[in-house]
Amino acid sequence: MNTRDLSANAPYVPGRGVEEVARDLGLDPDELVKLSSNENPFGPSPKAVEAAKAAAESAHVYPKAAHADLTEALAEKWDLAPEQVWVSPGADGSLDYLSRAMLSPGDRVLTPDPGFAYYPMSARYHHGEVATYPLEKGDGFAQTADAILDAYDGERIVYVTTPHNPTGSELPRDELLALLEGVGEETLVVADEAYGEYTETPSAAGLLGQYENLAVTRTFSKAYGLAGLRIGYALVPSSWADAYARVNTPFAANAVALDAALAALGDDEHVEKSVESATWAREYIADELDAPTFDSAGNFVLAEVGDGNAVAERTQERGVIVRDTGSFGLPDCVRISCGTEAETREAVATLNEVLADLELGVEA
Repeated sequence: MNTRDLSANAPYVPGRGVEEVARDLGLDPDELVKLSSNENPFGPSPKAVEAAKAAAESAHVYPKAAHADLTEALAEKWDLAPEQVWVSPGADGSLDYLSRAMLSPGDRVLTPDPGFAYYPMSARYHHGEVATYPLEKGDGFAQTADAILDAYDGERIVYVTTPHNPTGSELPRDELLALLEGVGEETLVVADEAYGEYTETPSAAGLLGQYENLAVTRTFSKAYGLAGLRIGYALVPSSWADAYARVNTPFAANAVALDAALAALGDDEHVEKSVESATWAREYIADELDAPTFDSAGNFVLAEVGDGNAVAERTQERGVIVRDTGSFGLPDCVRISCGTEAETREAVATLNEVLADLELGVEA
């Protein structure tokens, strides 16, 4: 039996797990500081943990097909109708749902470069084609409607990431409005707000009543600390009310994740602590790291270090894992996730030692 040729898909290179690195280095995982995957260093809300444990006792029962409880809570949070909330297995699942709803074979999407690898992957899985628009290092990776529209050629979906991974830049509200007005009526603008809790910029969800060519994706993986449970959602215009049932995979979001997310959504104190800690860590890294950094509105900082691979390897050997951004097309940078205060201080100190050793030509 022949399978589809997926060779056009560039491989997605996620951050390595702490257990993998510890095994390679012959260390105890507890000896490592992992700041490579933009995870919440405080873990999930204790309320979410309790809810997950309780839900696990009924793991033999299918979840509600419509994910009703979480859907209704999210609809209330964003002042939308429940039909405008598409719960999914991670925000990746929402991207797939939107591709299913929008793309016919041969349709094109427009994605940022550098950017999240799953945008083009999802398009190609649905027989679409991919074009890119650049975010330029020389401009601090600024995001503007003009830059996107210069590359735009009637694509069916245009992706914007705000805050953007791995650079941390944002698409300002006036630029988003200009983009929504500038694309054709058959184009959907997808605002990926995976890191939306970490910024003071209002969510694009507030524009869904004005624009039918906008969708917003968000996740419980970052500020809510539920990355391992894979739970996210999309927010869509009211005119899309009946589309979810046609594109959703039955029982796609698992019952444990649904109950944990619902509990996490109600723990504002945990999210506030996580956001405040990330704000401090961003400022500390920018002020104390002996390398240029880029302004970030996420829970990470991109730093220009010369040889990103060498720096990431050497810091890893010293017990601190940061992200080599070569897979994003930024081989001279590393991305440093915001850890606890102690983790962040240790990471910066270790990186500064490595940078000094490399400048002096000191062997590893």
